[in-house]
Amino acid sequence: MITVGLIGKTNVGKSTFFAASTMLEVEIANRPFVTIEPNVGIAYVKQMCVHKEFNVKCNPRNSVCINDYRFIPIKMVDVAGLIPGAHEGRGLGNKFLDDLRKADVLIHVIDASGSTDEEGIPVKPGTRDPEEDISFIEKEIEEWFYSIVSKDWQKFARTTDLSNKDPVDELLSKLSGLSINKYHIIETLRQTKLENVKLMQWSEDDLRNFSKKLREISKPIVIAANKADLPEAKQFIQKITRKYKWVIPTSAEAELALRKASKNGIIEYIPGEREFKIIKPIPQKQKDALEYIRKNVLEEFGSTGVQQTVNTAVFDALGMIVVYPVEDEKKLTDHNGNILPDAILIKKGSTPRDLALEIHSELAKGFLYAINVRNKMRVGDDYKLQNNDVIKIVSSTAKA
Repeated sequence: MITVGLIGKTNVGKSTFFAASTMLEVEIANRPFVTIEPNVGIAYVKQMCVHKEFNVKCNPRNSVCINDYRFIPIKMVDVAGLIPGAHEGRGLGNKFLDDLRKADVLIHVIDASGSTDEEGIPVKPGTRDPEEDISFIEKEIEEWFYSIVSKDWQKFARTTDLSNKDPVDELLSKLSGLSINKYHIIETLRQTKLENVKLMQWSEDDLRNFSKKLREISKPIVIAANKADLPEAKQFIQKITRKYKWVIPTSAEAELALRKASKNGIIEYIPGEREFKIIKPIPQKQKDALEYIRKNVLEEFGSTGVQQTVNTAVFDALGMIVVYPVEDEKKLTDHNGNILPDAILIKKGSTPRDLALEIHSELAKGFLYAINVRNKMRVGDDYKLQNNDVIKIVSSTAKA
């Protein structure tokens, strides 16, 4: 399962974002280090389900379908707030960074209104430039990467070079604790132009450039510009959007309020949508609060940003697509008769054999070909899966 790491300093609304994403009860308080142990929960990416296109009613098994949207689970880890110097052990820094080792992608929740200082202490809105928080968090994580890459580097480089071992395999082994794969290493070497340079010849700058690029490739960061509804946030969001690739205006507090109201039967609301409907009488104070969300968040930004941030992290930053494997290509079912039972998140560019491996190793071992259910065409291992493909795997060793 894909793991999303939730990072940021204290008091920026990170725990609220986590609660809104997972609806798990976590302690939410306005004080540093409230989240000491990492909270792990299930969040969901959201995409229009293909059942509508095929004019069938699906029976999800590994996911859930709500109002024609398929919600596919991912793991979310909320790690306690970072402060400057975390990579040197300040605060509880080393532990917090270690908790991110298994993350595939990071969501950095920032206070876009500038109302918390570098230590996470509340200050007057507009006082703190949130871009400074982005810079210091990236620096902390990159220094952490560098400390792992550079540890015993001379000995490692000499041993690898003199033994004529494959440097990619050796680097992969050295960095295995960071959830680094072979693609990450190869792509980092290519982009830093170090693929043909002996490890013993790497300079200090080469080590730092490699560490920085490896972090960018292996753990991309999406920025949730939280507290976006506060007036002071607008100028800051415009500024950072011009500089950083993935910035989503967000109000985690609004999303949490909407999900709770929906859970309590007060409103009809689908996470990530730009509207909700009040379906039962409520006190005027509660109605005013919901109308504030409607006007200052949903109408202003098109959504609360929480679901969009999760989607951006998985679909854009990680480059994942959704594929639906079936056993019966005519009925779109598995062997139990469930229609479109599974929605599989898989890397863009993957092949049907890769999909088979996601389902079962034996299925991949005996892979013969696949059938693209949409056009009824037989496809081989050279076919690149497309988003929302419905695929039947034909194998000599197992059923799909």
